[in-house]
Amino acid sequence: MTDSQLINLTQAQRDRLAFVELRLRFMGEIRRQDLVTRFGIQAAAATRDIAQYKELAPGNMEYDPKAKVYVCASWFRPLFDFPIKRVLRWLSQGYGDAEPSHLRGVIASEDTGLPSRIDLALLSILTRAIHRGAAVKISYRALSSGLTTREIVPFALADSGLRWHLRAFDRRSGEFRDFVLGRFDDASILPGEVADHETSAQDIQWNRITELELVPHPANVQHPDTIEAEYGMEGGVLKVRTRAAMAGYLLRRWNVDCTDDHNLKGGEHHLWLRNRQALYGVTNLVLAPGYDATGKEW
Repeated sequence: MTDSQLINLTQAQRDRLAFVELRLRFMGEIRRQDLVTRFGIQAAAATRDIAQYKELAPGNMEYDPKAKVYVCASWFRPLFDFPIKRVLRWLSQGYGDAEPSHLRGVIASEDTGLPSRIDLALLSILTRAIHRGAAVKISYRALSSGLTTREIVPFALADSGLRWHLRAFDRRSGEFRDFVLGRFDDASILPGEVADHETSAQDIQWNRITELELVPHPANVQHPDTIEAEYGMEGGVLKVRTRAAMAGYLLRRWNVDCTDDHNLKGGEHHLWLRNRQALYGVTNLVLAPGYDATGKEW
């Protein structure tokens, strides 16, 4: 897309074209109805948007007459330069899919995130596999085994608060696991159907919802009403429902003391888990502050 072509487009047009590219690149397909639903425009306007995108990027999409959908071409080359944070936000929250903007926010703000090596082209292969329900052959760097090649069946993205993961069935171990997005080196979608036991419906930890009861730390917090106000607690407790697969990440992110007698010291432990029994059967508790790594029962 040249500067002159950009000048001739309205902001609304650029936003719709950016949406076309996001759907095409990360979902692998775009339908006219997707534009109609997202922007509340008429079908004729959606047709013009798709035609305009084809004109600006003639090699990026192909029409599948059988499925009646435009699909991502193998020689796809992006028009828009989306930051990885914007893409992950769109994939996980479904908004903010307008044209990339490098303008600063309306007020000053900063974050403390560390840089993460996530390749958008590789991410698009993984998200297309999720959308299609397909298996993927990957090259992945694990802490325990280094660079390995394996086959996985991905079905969801997961934000731990510190970094992004891919939830998938790992055919090598026969288990559902989390894969850090920044540790993928390569990926390609595999042909064929996946087995029933490889689908998200069989992931017990993902489908189990547990309710955590968080309260001001009895030993470390001198004024519990401050914590109650900060987190909007009701009756002195904050009840948080989360997937069992995400419980460890949540407890680690918020430094929740998970010991039976709230004995973790330090100003970072403002919260205590009042109902440890809710964690029975949760498998990633090695992340939870106060977890006994020796395996001794709580």
